[in-house]
Amino acid sequence: MPAYTFEALDAQGQTRKGVMEADTARAARGMLRAQALVPLAVEAVTSGGTSGEAGFSLNRKLFVSRVFNATNLAIWTRQVAGLVSSGLPLERALTALTDEAEDERQRNLVAALRAEVNAGATFAKALSQHPGEFSDIYIAVIGAGEHSGNLGLVLERLADDLEERQALKSKLIGAALYPAIVTLVAIVIVLFLVGYVVPQVANVFAGSKRALPFLTVAMLAVSGFVRDYGWMVLGVVVAGVVLLRYALRGEAFRQRFDAGWLNLPIIGKLSRGYNAARFASTLAMLAAAGVPILKALQAAAETLGNRAMRADAMDALVLVREGAPLASAIAQKKRFPGLLAMFARLGEQTGTLPLMLQRAAAQLSTEVQRRAMQLATILEPLLIVAMGGVVMLIVLAVLMPIIQLNQLVK
Repeated sequence: MPAYTFEALDAQGQTRKGVMEADTARAARGMLRAQALVPLAVEAVTSGGTSGEAGFSLNRKLFVSRVFNATNLAIWTRQVAGLVSSGLPLERALTALTDEAEDERQRNLVAALRAEVNAGATFAKALSQHPGEFSDIYIAVIGAGEHSGNLGLVLERLADDLEERQALKSKLIGAALYPAIVTLVAIVIVLFLVGYVVPQVANVFAGSKRALPFLTVAMLAVSGFVRDYGWMVLGVVVAGVVLLRYALRGEAFRQRFDAGWLNLPIIGKLSRGYNAARFASTLAMLAAAGVPILKALQAAAETLGNRAMRADAMDALVLVREGAPLASAIAQKKRFPGLLAMFARLGEQTGTLPLMLQRAAAQLSTEVQRRAMQLATILEPLLIVAMGGVVMLIVLAVLMPIIQLNQLVK
């Protein structure tokens, strides 16, 4: 039964808004009149808004964010898991979440899911009607939970995975944020000094017939280059970035680029560990939910952002399909850390593959966080020292002619 948002007037002339289920919009208006309400607007609920906004669907896709961001999705999944695990039927759990939703778009989305479930669809089928909000892996895990009869447990594991993934991403962003800010501020300060302060000094000594110190002459040359060709250099950089993004759309170039990225001294190890942790965590979650290993391996491979590692995972899938153990298939792909193959082998030998894969994911995540924090700890003082050194050179370039002039006066 479809869901409709409504706006109506009650007997006191107050405006009331809400969500209700009805066969048609006309039936929904009839239900409102039966409650002594005067319907003002009744519109079908969709994942992105109401049917009345269909003419603006392109604008919504371009300018409107998703209803659930990564954090909100993890919270919402945890709420559904808690209600279902406590014995509450799924329909009543969705009803409770609809009533408690503070954001109108979330309320409309959950109401649409509830309407699909009430109409007889499975939860996974209802989620699949909103591909912009829920990924294929999210839907596959819930579908496996419904098939096995352990939806509450699967939802708990899914919420754990979403929270751990978001926590890892937040820590990596936090580790990179301070160095990025310091770098940006340093660039702005240096450009200001070189582009404005140094030329002012040059104007002061323009009439002097004395030779300027070498450092001052070099800084004036740099300043002239920045003032004359700065915008050109910026345009070349922007054009290069645009061309690179365009080239990365090609699968072959993207795979070679990602393979080269993995070979970088420090960043490559961080990228390899992050992708391996995400792969192991997704594979563990799907295997624990009862998804067949081939389907789970393919879904986990699709979560890899690095195309070179994704290609290796798909090659491992072919080997597993041909009868090779998962551990040996992964071990043949050197881009994956050896730790992952070792834990997979232990899991296959002991019959606890999901548990071992989850432990591998936890260790890989911990290692990535440790490396990221070490890198940030080293970069912070190095950036500050480098910024201080550049500023010191600029200041010396400005002061040396003044010192030289004072000596001549004496």
